[in-house]
Amino acid sequence: MQEKQSWRDILAEITQDPRERQRILATLNIKSITLSRWLSGETFPRANKLYQFLNLYPQYREQILSLLRDEKGMGEFANPIEDDTPLNIPPEFYIELFKTRASVAENLYYWTLCNQILQNALTQLDPNRLGMSLWIARCMPPAEPSQQVLSLYESEGIGTPPWKENLEHDGMFLGAESLAGHVVTVFHYKVVNDLTAENTLVPVAYSEYEKSCAIFPILYAGRIAGVLSAASTQYNYFNAQNRLTLLQKYADLTAMLFSPEEFYEPAQIALHVMPPQKAQRPLFAHFNDLTRRMMMEASSRNQPANKNEAEQHVRSQLEEQLLHYAIEHTLSGDG
Repeated sequence: MQEKQSWRDILAEITQDPRERQRILATLNIKSITLSRWLSGETFPRANKLYQFLNLYPQYREQILSLLRDEKGMGEFANPIEDDTPLNIPPEFYIELFKTRASVAENLYYWTLCNQILQNALTQLDPNRLGMSLWIARCMPPAEPSQQVLSLYESEGIGTPPWKENLEHDGMFLGAESLAGHVVTVFHYKVVNDLTAENTLVPVAYSEYEKSCAIFPILYAGRIAGVLSAASTQYNYFNAQNRLTLLQKYADLTAMLFSPEEFYEPAQIALHVMPPQKAQRPLFAHFNDLTRRMMMEASSRNQPANKNEAEQHVRSQLEEQLLHYAIEHTLSGDG
């Protein structure tokens, strides 16, 4: 496609295809006359409709945003949509959550309540489905005899497009090189409005789709269990105070998922640098197989085959391997 002079030129070219025009009308829930007025310049789309359109055609997102900023001025689009995020978690959700808590089986307690909380948080924080991921990253239980937390692991994650709905199987280890690791070290939330910027005051490991993020510590009695992390496809998405306030409340609520012994003192936090995701993926590809093998070995010894304990044992083995990998490649200068 040749370089466009206006975002309307891109919209006009897309809508030349009757199927795409109908797709826009249906997805944005607008009338044909409204679309025609946008094309002619008679009216301008509201922010929520504009970003629904950008989510529908992510391949044009950056080009259109650049053209919009040139046309309208950067300030108008610095915050992607008006901050109409509610300040509070709905009371009805607390009722549902405690009903689940009272009835769920103990071995499913963390997973069930965690997903219930993340799903509700995602609905409130990304109501227009512009693109967001939510993760809970937990402190890895210390290995004897150090009693120090050396890394975090992403235990549960969900998203809206372009992320997958269920991100659980994409979870990796995080360490001192990550923003999550920084938050765990300083016991305070952090926001980065542009993850693509070359210079940041905190460690950032940029990954696909992410443009901005906010990460909150999960705290109890002055100790920490991990973080609640939110990432958006939009720059400056967490400039909005309501979003930060709501995310803080979900982080506080998440603390109820952990037992007191899963929270660690500041002196116990000694995060190491973990390898990049591309180095971790080959090991995690065998995670389920290793877990099943661990359970089968336990069963052959007439020991209880607990899946959660088997998974934790496998994570400890992987953490040790990756820590050695990181040290070896640092010493060899591979980075």
